[in-house]
Amino acid sequence: MKRCDSTPVKLKPDPTAEDFASLAWALAHPARVQIVRLLIGREACVCGEIVDQLPLAQSTVSQHLKILKESGLIHGEVDGPKVCYGINPKRLEQLKAFVAKL
Repeated sequence: MKRCDSTPVKLKPDPTAEDFASLAWALAHPARVQIVRLLIGREACVCGEIVDQLPLAQSTVSQHLKILKESGLIHGEVDGPKVCYGINPKRLEQLKAFVAKL
């Protein structure tokens, strides 16, 4: 086992930390991870289709969609009585870049 390094640690300012944390929190629930994976493979998806894929109530899925939308990871556009959700490719790439730099 390696010995403990007692050299003082100094964190550098990280202007991306808050943005990264926001995206990470948005994915901090298995249902939200599943929703993102579902949307990555589609151009758009109405909420009803998402609800049919998850063992959750419509209101719960709507809450998860709201959190993902607030993070900017997905977008939702009103299409008549439905809302079409899709992945935000720019935000997804940001997330991938943040994770790659860990």
